[in-house]
Amino acid sequence: MVGYMGCGKSSIGKKLAKLLRLQFIDLDKYIANKFQKDISEIFETEGEKSFRDKETEVLKELCLKSDVVIATGGGTPCSADNMNIINNSGISIYLELNAAALFNRLTNSKAERPLIKNMDEEQLLRFIDETLKDRESFYNSAHLKVNGINLTAEFLFKELEKFLSRKD
Repeated sequence: MVGYMGCGKSSIGKKLAKLLRLQFIDLDKYIANKFQKDISEIFETEGEKSFRDKETEVLKELCLKSDVVIATGGGTPCSADNMNIINNSGISIYLELNAAALFNRLTNSKAERPLIKNMDEEQLLRFIDETLKDRESFYNSAHLKVNGINLTAEFLFKELEKFLSRKD
């Protein structure tokens, strides 16, 4: 699952994995466990480049697994060759939300997100708008694109079934 931070990859991903009877892995949580550091701590002590290197390393490792739903970080598809890695290892799903919807979701959860935690509302909206534009070409290369507003795992499950039936 790919999409901007706050679009619902983890919450919908957990529910989708349950419906599919698959394991769920949140990439950021996996990285934090593997390196014994919070994502924000990796950003602060080692920098974004180091985090992105670790992220790509772990993504490659996880993409070797089968029967798993993976919620990537918002920037994961945009680094290295990560979107190709994702697309070549399974079915990628882009949970799409516009900048205003993302702003509403992220305003209350800034503290746990290292890229935005120190931004005021104006800076946050501008940041979301700019980075979303930069990232959309990566996100749009996903196999399946769904609107994240009021998205349920059941609806996504049905969309996935439709997608798979078209592939056959």
